[in-house]
Amino acid sequence: MNDEHRQTRRRFHAAAANYDRHAAVATEVAGRLIERLDGLRFDPRRILDLGCGTGRQARALHERFPNSHILAADPARGMLERARRQRGRWRRRFELIEADAESLPVADGSIDLVFANMVLEWCRDPDRVLQELRRVLCPGGLLLMATIGPDTHRELHQILAGDFHAMTTGNVIHAMRLGDLLMRTGFREPVVDSDWLTSTHPDLESLLKDLRLTGTEFPSGIDPDRLVNAFPQTEDQTERYSLTWEIVYASTWAPEEGQPTRTDHGEIASISATNIPVRRR
Repeated sequence: MNDEHRQTRRRFHAAAANYDRHAAVATEVAGRLIERLDGLRFDPRRILDLGCGTGRQARALHERFPNSHILAADPARGMLERARRQRGRWRRRFELIEADAESLPVADGSIDLVFANMVLEWCRDPDRVLQELRRVLCPGGLLLMATIGPDTHRELHQILAGDFHAMTTGNVIHAMRLGDLLMRTGFREPVVDSDWLTSTHPDLESLLKDLRLTGTEFPSGIDPDRLVNAFPQTEDQTERYSLTWEIVYASTWAPEEGQPTRTDHGEIASISATNIPVRRR
């Protein structure tokens, strides 16, 4: 784990107690992501809620798939402590594991559905995360994810001089690039699209607090006057402090065993030892 990982984990650990009150966008996106399961004739036996946060989406997934075994994973212990309140004491709705997206303690080919809501932007290496998700998904399993696109917080781009990495400590991925990454990793039939949301805040202090308590930090040294001026006066001042969010959604299916992954060193394919034919003499 590098310093960025540790810093992000500490921030989310500290934010856990207040996260749900300030995470309106993440909650809205999670609901829209779950709705994408509508119409699918799909009954997963094992579900991984990656970056489960306080457990609200794991609980929603349990309500939708009550017979599924759900693993809720998050690297921040504070988030897992909050999630324990959502899972129930006697008849547990889901199990909790402390884990990073880039290195999951989950067996190969053991998951039917990976649900990853606004996780990828906090990961240092999206390629590695997608490879790890392909590893844990069984053939024909479904990956359903949402992350933020480059138009997110465009009101602040000039102040940040285009360095959005300074706020997320992660990655902002264009829809086309995400589709390319999924194809490169060997996923089948990826469907990727973008949607735009707007969050409104009564004042600049509330805006900054909402961002801070959902894991985002501004780089030090930004002139407060420049921040205020980034939001021009409006006729309705209650809408002055608004932020744009570009949400990139993706759904894709895990390939059959043996389909190769494209890398900089060529194509690599793997199959389980049990499926290797044995020649008998």
